[in-house]
Amino acid sequence: MENLEINYLTNIMEDKKLSQKLRYLIGLLVVIPLVIVLLLGLLVAEMLGLRVSIDKNVLATKTIEIKEPLTAAIWQAPAENTLPQGKQGELIKYGKALISNTSEYLGTQGSVAKISNGMNCQNCHLEGGTKPFGNNYSAVASTYPKFRQRSSSIETIPKRVNDCFERSLNGKVLDTASREMEAIVAYINWLGTGIKKGEKPKGAGLLELAYMDRAAEPAKGKIIYEQKCQSCHRTDGQGMASTDGKSYQYPPLWGKNSYNNGAGLFRLSRFAGYVKANMPLGASYNSPLLTDEEAWDIAAYVNSMPRPDVRKTVMKNDWKNIAGKPIDHPFAPFADDFSEEQHKFGNFKPIVAARKK
Repeated sequence: MENLEINYLTNIMEDKKLSQKLRYLIGLLVVIPLVIVLLLGLLVAEMLGLRVSIDKNVLATKTIEIKEPLTAAIWQAPAENTLPQGKQGELIKYGKALISNTSEYLGTQGSVAKISNGMNCQNCHLEGGTKPFGNNYSAVASTYPKFRQRSSSIETIPKRVNDCFERSLNGKVLDTASREMEAIVAYINWLGTGIKKGEKPKGAGLLELAYMDRAAEPAKGKIIYEQKCQSCHRTDGQGMASTDGKSYQYPPLWGKNSYNNGAGLFRLSRFAGYVKANMPLGASYNSPLLTDEEAWDIAAYVNSMPRPDVRKTVMKNDWKNIAGKPIDHPFAPFADDFSEEQHKFGNFKPIVAARKK
């Protein structure tokens, strides 16, 4: 009888131990999936480019703070369904058409006037002037009129537009009283919707690349151009014409039909920032296909090639205050002792250092 009681008590204790083990095991089976789900959530958040902040006691409190995406502040063009109704909306649409298909209306065979070289405004101002870091128009309405050192005057949007016609399109000015100018200005103003006066949104204009510790080298740029650029812009840099023969599918990068030496892209920093964020085809500011050095060297190669020279015409009144010239403005006179070649190709760092003294 005594042995039976002892065996009974022993079985009860073993059953309790087994029950405790089962409860522990069940607890693990519940907790482990929760931890896995939490870790997977963090991984997905990182892949989506989100910044995730976790409390040090997250496992106890189960609280996670997810902040805005890193790209949230990048400017995006207003949606077309926000266009105003009626005549103003139609004017803005016409302005967009003029930017996107300039040559059709104002090129060498233009239906309105023949005042430009066959390139379109959006060959430089990508996607109709709407691409982030693609030389877009997001900050134009908010910053103009403004004083510009190049002309030593306060410039309006029509003046700035005509600068592009004379320089980037190597053509003639557009009548500021024309419907075409009115439409272009209306479109640019619409793209600036919601941007406060004096402000520049993130993603405006072009990327600013850090200066290298050496000069940009055209010879190196030629090699990279042949590898990554000439399939579209061709070996001779003359681009590929569209099937209508009036414009370009891929624009010429040098020669008589390209931008002249008064254009903004003739400055190395402008061209390097442009190609870094946008070229070759398929690149973007957050998915570049070139290194910084490759961008600088390609810029040096392209801008070492021949193009229309407007120093005695369009540029004759530029930079009355020579101290206001950008570091990479390529033409003398300068307010320092550095050569034209160094101002054009670099090394730019010694020039920067000298200006700070």
